[in-house]
Amino acid sequence: MATRAARGFGQYSGTARALERVGERWALLIVRDLLAGPRRYSDLKSGLPRIPTNILSDRLKELQEAGVLRRVPTVRGGYELTPLGRELAPVVDALERWGWSVLGDAAEGEQVTHDAIAAALRAAFRPDAAAGMPPTEYVLHVADVSVSAIVAGRALDVAPVGPGALPQPRRALPEVAPGAVLELAVSPTGFRDLVAGVRGAVSMKGAPAGVAILDGGSALLARFRLTFRIDPVEPPDARTAHSAADEASVA
Repeated sequence: MATRAARGFGQYSGTARALERVGERWALLIVRDLLAGPRRYSDLKSGLPRIPTNILSDRLKELQEAGVLRRVPTVRGGYELTPLGRELAPVVDALERWGWSVLGDAAEGEQVTHDAIAAALRAAFRPDAAAGMPPTEYVLHVADVSVSAIVAGRALDVAPVGPGALPQPRRALPEVAPGAVLELAVSPTGFRDLVAGVRGAVSMKGAPAGVAILDGGSALLARFRLTFRIDPVEPPDARTAHSAADEASVA
């Protein structure tokens, strides 16, 4: 077991002890990116463009000492989460969903990354809704990054694709041949509104503002809305109206 962090909170508490391990600035974003798979130091730095190199080195050392991550012997300069670190997945998902209530618009200079979009899709995934739908691939081009999300029953596999995507190991659902593909070009705020179920101006194909359907159609778009949803805090009657509209579209 790693020794207790020197700067403790002075409380015998699970929450306090967890924050001693992963509560420093940037720590959970490093965990978020490693949830997608092993990353080299340079990959982590590229995905977190504003982190100073000395801070990244410090966080990696601290997380390693806490047993959250470890070096990857087969990848030079690589890191991966330990089983203890991977147990933070539901914590990161919950923080992602909570953050959508205060997300707002993208500020000047804020970037979209492959791992950030993948994390949002994992947090938004609704396996109960997806269970009764045919296997489907959703390809999203958000700003300058692209991801592919394959959904088969209650299983989800998200991987970066296209220029700038990191090489990936074999996909988690290699035997699945999706019978339908929806491909979207989405602005950052369009992605936010799409996943949050915002109803605004729509195009001729039924896509909301900031969303262009490149392949597929409105029925697959409605399927995406049912499969991926993060409900920001809002009146319950508004959420009910959104769900009813999507179910009618799929039907």
